[in-house]
Amino acid sequence: MKENIVNLLEKELRGKLTKEEIFSLIEVPPQQEMGDFAFPCFSLAKIEKKSPLMIAQDLVERIRKDLSKEISGVEVKSAYVNFFVDKKFLAEKVLKEATKKGYGAVSKKKPLKIGMEYPSPNTNKPLHVGHLRNIALGESVSKILSFGGDNPIHLNLFNDRGILISKSMVGYELYGEGKTPESEKMQGDFFVGKYYVMFSKESAQKPELEELAKEKLRKWEEGDKKTIALWKKMNSWAYSGMEKTFDKFGLSKIKKTYFESDIYLNGKEIIEDGLKRNLFQKREDGAVFIDLKSNGLDEKVLLRPDGTAVYMTTDLFLAKKKIEDFDLDSSYYVVGNDQDYHFKVLFNILNKLGMKKDWRHLSYGMVILPTGKMKSREGNAVSAEELIEETKKIAKESLSKRDSSLKEKELEDRAMKISLAAIKYFLLKIDIHKDIVFNPNEALEFEGNTGPYLLYSYARASSILRKIKNKKIKLEIFDLSKEESALLTKIGNFPQIVQQAYTQLAPNLIANYAFELCQSFNEFYHAHQVIGSKEEAFRLKLIEAFRNVLKSSLNLLGITELEEM
Repeated sequence: MKENIVNLLEKELRGKLTKEEIFSLIEVPPQQEMGDFAFPCFSLAKIEKKSPLMIAQDLVERIRKDLSKEISGVEVKSAYVNFFVDKKFLAEKVLKEATKKGYGAVSKKKPLKIGMEYPSPNTNKPLHVGHLRNIALGESVSKILSFGGDNPIHLNLFNDRGILISKSMVGYELYGEGKTPESEKMQGDFFVGKYYVMFSKESAQKPELEELAKEKLRKWEEGDKKTIALWKKMNSWAYSGMEKTFDKFGLSKIKKTYFESDIYLNGKEIIEDGLKRNLFQKREDGAVFIDLKSNGLDEKVLLRPDGTAVYMTTDLFLAKKKIEDFDLDSSYYVVGNDQDYHFKVLFNILNKLGMKKDWRHLSYGMVILPTGKMKSREGNAVSAEELIEETKKIAKESLSKRDSSLKEKELEDRAMKISLAAIKYFLLKIDIHKDIVFNPNEALEFEGNTGPYLLYSYARASSILRKIKNKKIKLEIFDLSKEESALLTKIGNFPQIVQQAYTQLAPNLIANYAFELCQSFNEFYHAHQVIGSKEEAFRLKLIEAFRNVLKSSLNLLGITELEEM
């Protein structure tokens, strides 16, 4: 339907805006009574040398003479041209399309290969709630890219060397007494993190421990066999624990995992090439740097005076290697907003080196708990595993109260799906750039803007459709009620929302759309009888379309639907 309006506007504007520009400008009005689509005229003001309101009025006069049967009316609302779609025509079109698999997906002639790097954790401690936002965003954006016709490639970097894991190693040597995750019945990453916390607390009273950690890192870099053996053992514990949480939370299969320990010395050849091309400069002390002041940034050292690489140098190498490994068109990094400056510098240098790709930093805000900010070194960070299990426990108790007849296996399965839906939806419904205060009890509410509310709406629709399985009724479209029209319009808007989420890499647009879709469905459900009404066939088809679109929305958020709650 939007395509029809774009074509109509393109004809009336006579080349003043391209078809693509018109498409991107069209909006969905916030209230149904304002119309189904709206075209703002502000961008035409400079072109036509008239006020946006006068342009809108002129457009409406011309369009009214050329209306098709699909459009029932057009009006001026401020500086907008608002279109009203014929609801019976809309019903026929939407119900036909929205019940098909893949409704709303974008078909592209040449899919882009996009490297998605996440969650890239450190190996000195277990994954925490911030990592869950990282994974939820990485997964959802990847699914949106796939739905948009691209080919996202899942990549991970384990930050498995450096001073942090060295502190865990020293902590284990001092206090571990030969214990293992198995002997302590602990998940491996928790076990490693325990000694990082112990080291941090003890070093606050005994500063000399910091020197032990630095010495441990020096020994590792020198290849000391005993140090390397302990490092491998503790990292293997961390990897095994993290993999369990990855699987539980639904991290996609990683195409390739890179390890910092394998690449931290690489990148020097890139710097040498940059020196030859006069992109980089050398100081008197031997340090190599790049001056980015003309780009609004500072100077950045790329090689220390002793010739060793810094973290930026390693990132330059890894960026180049990922492109070579997978022939990438684009490379996205899902990393917290505390690294905004780092990625501005990285992308700037990569472009100057001639590696001009679609570099993107999917910068996200921090996750804060009601008790305050987490600090891993103090041991008060809430682990991802603990949060999932605690949320599952609350969901399980709620389910048991609702239905005491559920068997344990089914109860566990539903509680886990509800828990993950609650966490993922809460982490995705907020704009990616904003901080989040995560409250498990609030996230698990069955009413309101929550994941369980979406699952409950899906299950309700499934329950209705199960009652009429194999029942064939001739579809007839009557005059639509306010609730039917609102739900139909919302379903019809799904392709546009997907396009916006794809363009902006914004899962929150899908999340908020899904919530509004469920609101429209529940308002319709409470206002109208379905089975046994004269409109039964139409209303069942409308529910089928709703369920199909909601399932797609949930899948784009990485949430598994439930047939029964």
